Amino acid sequence: MSWGTTRVLGNRDAGRYLTAVLVSGFGTAAMLLVAGIWVKDLTGSSGLAGLVTLGIWGPTLVAPLIGVLADRFRRRPLLIWLHLAMAALLPVLLVDTAARVWLIFAVMVAYGVSFVLIDSAEAALVPAVVPGDLLGDFNGLRMTVNEGMKLVAPLAGAGLFAAYGGHPVVLLDAATFALAALLLSLIRVREAPPPPPEPWTRQLAEGLGHLRRHAVLRHLVACTGVAMLLIGINGALAYAVVDDGLRRPPEFNGVLGTVQGLGSLVGGLAAGALIRRLGDRRVTAVAAALLAAGLALRAVPGLVPVAAGTLAVGVGAPLVLITVWTVVQRETPNALVGRVSATVNTLTFGPGTLAVLAGAALLEIVDHRVIQLAGAAGALLLAGWALRGGPRPVAPDSPRAVAPDSPRAVAPDGPRAVAPDGPRAAGGEGAAPGPATPQTAAPAAGTAERG
Repeated sequence: MSWGTTRVLGNRDAGRYLTAVLVSGFGTAAMLLVAGIWVKDLTGSSGLAGLVTLGIWGPTLVAPLIGVLADRFRRRPLLIWLHLAMAALLPVLLVDTAARVWLIFAVMVAYGVSFVLIDSAEAALVPAVVPGDLLGDFNGLRMTVNEGMKLVAPLAGAGLFAAYGGHPVVLLDAATFALAALLLSLIRVREAPPPPPEPWTRQLAEGLGHLRRHAVLRHLVACTGVAMLLIGINGALAYAVVDDGLRRPPEFNGVLGTVQGLGSLVGGLAAGALIRRLGDRRVTAVAAALLAAGLALRAVPGLVPVAAGTLAVGVGAPLVLITVWTVVQRETPNALVGRVSATVNTLTFGPGTLAVLAGAALLEIVDHRVIQLAGAAGALLLAGWALRGGPRPVAPDSPRAVAPDSPRAVAPDGPRAVAPDGPRAAGGEGAAPGPATPQTAAPAAGTAERG
């Protein structure tokens, strides 16, 4: 365990936050699996069961519009009310006939909207939980906790459903939402009142404008979007790898899913230390290189190389995501973080969603090994682009600055001195962020990441 991880775990408020993530993540992972099984059981339709996922992820495509709300309210109260609202809404799923199955889809859409709001609000609040140089460790621990829950909670949810039906899973998930809200209420935080609300379109434009002006963040978001596209294609090929490559039954994907989950745990725990030692672009390049190796190995028709490749993909995926989340939190004025993070989620996860469809279509005309090797080549190019394709670091005393209308005047790539309302003074590429400002040094809270 790194010293950064130890320091994060030693923070009382961070510990409560991570406990809320664990509790909430358990209920969510169980419910999301059972929702699809429940639709299949009530209707007998595999197509309708598959559409459950669309309800959950669909709101991500309009996340920038939803994320504006996270900047219009104090973040901790918003997070508490979101969790309580979901705890109250879930009991409508106490259905037992196909005629009322539409309620499951309605609640899954509400899930998706709440995910976007929770992610946006927590991104704005997390920088106050720990010092800036530990953001990577904190984000890594959060992902590790979530991935750990995904390894055990679906089994528990499936077992409950098989024994007692869907109702106990609904009640379990509602209870975890309520418990997460209680844990968030116990965390101390001092938040300044939000600024007076401006027109929705103007607030949306401000978030997009920050990404446009911030060259380093814009480059990392683009790299992450390409990486998630490659990961999406890899996911679409999963059954072909198991069937055509390994000659195993479809259920063997569960074994490989566990292997990938273990890789995600490793990547999440290592992310903070790697970001401090290597810098943002180098960690993104390392993640891309791992994806290249993983995709290439999964094209080999043998259990050992496929398992090794799956593990490599599992390590690389969280590295690239944690890096871009950390840079968003570190380099965005606090008043903009909600809408900026929502926009980043759309730009990074959107390509992966489309890639699943593209990968499935390509499988009809191209052998899966050809697609895997092409993806590996693309990941190698991405690694080079992550290192060389973005803006160059400049000396701390460089006179270069961003456009006058930027939320803060900074050197485009060098160490940044944020405006008084910004989260903190942050370091440039490869440098540890500076100490927190008095405002952000106060004890604060995050929220439980669902999903």
